[in-house]
Amino acid sequence: MARYQPPGGRGSQPRGTLPGRRQLPPADPALRQRALAALFLGVLSLIGLMLGLGNLRRGIFVAALTLVFAAVAVWLGVTASRQARRSGTARPRGAVSGVVLGVFGLAISALWLMVLAVFWPQLSTYYNCLDGANTVTAQQACHDQFTNSVGSEMSILQTGR
Repeated sequence: MARYQPPGGRGSQPRGTLPGRRQLPPADPALRQRALAALFLGVLSLIGLMLGLGNLRRGIFVAALTLVFAAVAVWLGVTASRQARRSGTARPRGAVSGVVLGVFGLAISALWLMVLAVFWPQLSTYYNCLDGANTVTAQQACHDQFTNSVGSEMSILQTGR
């Protein structure tokens, strides 16, 4: 039995290609390494944020470091994609993922640094209170004190007084 041939005699297209589009050659090894480095740094920035923000004092350094990792991941991913497009090769694997993860890392670490900048006195008092709290009641008192102080800070920020 003969296989169906669409008009124009093209036959079946290779998987993953669009009709009328040519298959691009693979990217250079340097671009592939750049894209994988972007992916690695993007993942590293998110892992660093998850693992390093438990301690308040260490959180500042971790957030700043992950901000740098994320920015470098975005830069590497964008430049790898741009150079691949200029050279007429396929976009290297991991370039887009590195950019996306880097943007997430940038957003989260920048947000955390802004929270630290605005609420540093309240957070510092809260963590010091928790260090001395030996009972659940004392921990709840620390939490209530923190909630009240942050609420008053938010009302000051909203009204501007």
